[in-house]
Amino acid sequence: MKFNVIYKKHLPIKNMNKLRKIDLNLLVTLQVLLAEKHITRTANRLHKSQPAISHALANLRNLFDDPLLIRRAGKLELTARAQELLVPLREILGQVSTLIEPPLFDPAQANKTFRLSMSDYGARILLPSLIRTCRSIAPKVKLSINQASRESMLLDIVDNEIDLALGVFPQKISENVCSHTLFTENFSCLADTSTIPDNGYLDQNTWLARPHVSVAMQAGIEDDIDRILLKEGLHREISVLLPHWGVANDIISGTDLILTVAQRSLISAKNDTNLRIFPPPFDIVPFDFKMIWHKRQETDAAHCWLRQTIMDISDNN
Repeated sequence: MKFNVIYKKHLPIKNMNKLRKIDLNLLVTLQVLLAEKHITRTANRLHKSQPAISHALANLRNLFDDPLLIRRAGKLELTARAQELLVPLREILGQVSTLIEPPLFDPAQANKTFRLSMSDYGARILLPSLIRTCRSIAPKVKLSINQASRESMLLDIVDNEIDLALGVFPQKISENVCSHTLFTENFSCLADTSTIPDNGYLDQNTWLARPHVSVAMQAGIEDDIDRILLKEGLHREISVLLPHWGVANDIISGTDLILTVAQRSLISAKNDTNLRIFPPPFDIVPFDFKMIWHKRQETDAAHCWLRQTIMDISDNN
C-alpha cells in the first residue's frame, strides 16, 4: 500500500477515512514487526511492553484488512500483503525522517558547488587555507568565487545569487541576512627598511610628506584612511592607486612609497628584511571582518559545514 495518495475528485470516502486513522507510531511499529517477525523482540527494540505491541498489531491488521503476520511451525511469517508493504513502508518512513531531521552533510562524499563573494583582501587572508581544507577533506566540493563591492554582495545574498559573502559590512543589514564577525582587524604601515629611522617609526608630518600607495576597487572613492585625514584637515599624496591588495606589498621594496593597509594582509612581509612594518602615526578605527548569509540557509547542513570551516580557518590565522 502506498501512502503517496493523489486526492482525486472521486476518491472513495472509505479510503479517506482510513488515511485519517493512520498513526505514524503504528507504521514504525509495523516496520519493526515485519523485520523482527517476533512480538518480544519488537517490544524490546521499541522499548514498549509486549501487550502494547500485540495491541498495535491488532490495529494494523484492522487497518490493512490483513493478518500481516501468521504463525507457521511455531514462527511468525509475513503474509503476501505484508511482503508488498516492505518497500513502500521503508520509503515512506525515510521521507518522514528527512522532513523532521535535516540530512547530514558528508564533506568527503559531497558533490556540491558553493558560490562565494569576497574582496581581494578576504581572498588573500582566507582563501588559500579554505582551498587546502576542501581539497583535503572535501575533494568533490567546488568553490565559485567572485569579487564585488559590499553593496553588491548584500544584494546578491538577498537575491540568492551567492551562498556566502566575506567582507566589511555596515552594522545594520537586512533582517533576512545573518552575520558572524570572523575577526577584528587593525591597520599597519609598510615601507622599505632603508627609508625608516632606526626607531622603526615615522611621525605624522614625515608620514604625510612621503608618497603613498592606496588600494581601492574604484578610483575616486575615498578609503577609510583618507576619510580620517579629511576630518583632521590633512591630506596625503597618493602616487600609486591599486585595485588589488595582493600586489601592494611587492611594489614597496626599493622605493620611498608607504602602504597603509589591514594588518593581516602584511603577513607575507614579516620575514622580509627589506621591508619594515610599523604603526600609523594616528589612530585608525579597527574594522570587523564578517561573514554574511541569508536566513534561508541558516540550518542547511552543507552551508553550516562551510561556515564552520571558515570560522575554524579564521581562528587559526
